[in-house]
Amino acid sequence: MSVATLIAYSTIPPIEAEAAVQYLGISGLFNATTGFPTLLGWIIEALLVVGFFLVNYYGVKLLARINNFVTAIKIIIPAITVITLLFSIHISNFTSHGFAPYGFHGILTAVATSGIVFSMLGFRQAVDLAAEARNPGRDVPRAIVLELIIVAVIYILVQVVFIGAIPPQYLAKGWASISFQGPLVDVAMILSLTWLAWFMRFSAVISPLGSGWVYFASTARVVLGFSNNGYFWRVFGKIDPATGIPRAAMWLSLILGIIWTGPFPLWSKLVGFASSASVLTYIMGPVSAMVFRRHAPDASRPVRLRNLPVISLIAFIVGSNIVYWSGWGNVEPLMILELIALVIYAGFVTRSKHLRSQLSAHIKASIWLLAFMIFMLLISYFGSFGGINALPYPYDIVVVIIGSIIFFYWGSASGLHTQSLQTALIEKSAREQENA
Repeated sequence: MSVATLIAYSTIPPIEAEAAVQYLGISGLFNATTGFPTLLGWIIEALLVVGFFLVNYYGVKLLARINNFVTAIKIIIPAITVITLLFSIHISNFTSHGFAPYGFHGILTAVATSGIVFSMLGFRQAVDLAAEARNPGRDVPRAIVLELIIVAVIYILVQVVFIGAIPPQYLAKGWASISFQGPLVDVAMILSLTWLAWFMRFSAVISPLGSGWVYFASTARVVLGFSNNGYFWRVFGKIDPATGIPRAAMWLSLILGIIWTGPFPLWSKLVGFASSASVLTYIMGPVSAMVFRRHAPDASRPVRLRNLPVISLIAFIVGSNIVYWSGWGNVEPLMILELIALVIYAGFVTRSKHLRSQLSAHIKASIWLLAFMIFMLLISYFGSFGGINALPYPYDIVVVIIGSIIFFYWGSASGLHTQSLQTALIEKSAREQENA
């Protein structure tokens, strides 16, 4: 899952750069026919990624100050938008042309690829920084639940006022006839709310920058972790003693950020790929939790979750489906990159005596994961979400659910009680005795 993790983090900065450039709405940045960025548009996207790099490379203290301002913008402007557009609501819009006129299949695709999953990914930081919490048992669940609730409320309200504020005459030919470059901005302009349109355009350009530079720093730390664990070249594990910054890892993050804008030049193209990569890393959590519960049942846990087997199974099934809903165009490159990563990983294993000694056991324990990736690749190709539709909807969903159940229990049973786990348990027990 190392490649999926790296993809999940490294794609966020270019996604945010693409979003900022798209909402600039300046003539000449995008091709009017294809909708793709022109050379000038792509250069500006790349320069924004370079900007993320420079802020992290030289100005970490400045980053913390600016981020507070950007966070406030992310909340204040959507709130103003919701309140203002509420006065222009047309109730008839919510039943115009029927409920879900394009079926449930379209809803599932939208969940995975239109930014719905992407908008909910912020809870990850609460988990990533859990070790620094004063009371993890209280703070981590609270942070995750509050993040999900706040984001869901904001996005649902924004979507409600967008649907309701569109003048009914624009829906005369159905929802498919609606084509906005910047949906909320365009609706504001239609309603002659020019001041609101400029506020939203400002927010749409500024808000993505906060996530961009934060995830840029996170990408470098992911690369640093790979190197320290022996899965990557040592040069990426070096930290500058004067600044505490992993400079080589920063440079790699910059290169990856610019590379992703090539095959995925638009926000709408890259967000589905990034979302599926993120969810793919998340669905390893339920399996890992079951493995830890089996091999370290008595270990002290700051965060305790009741009914873990049931919740973990449901989470794995839902996560697998979200990856599948992202479509063949996203699943194919993601799974192929993961399979290539296994070959690269094997190369690093042969260079490490410690990793080499455990190779056979780890291969046996990871067969389920290899089979799962091949399964997802095949079902995506033959299924109805961008595939050849040999397995039509909804039967493909049923197959994914059944396959997920099988792979969940297979993966949970394949976990190893490794030496590193044993060492961690001993060290944790020793620390608890010292603090007692």
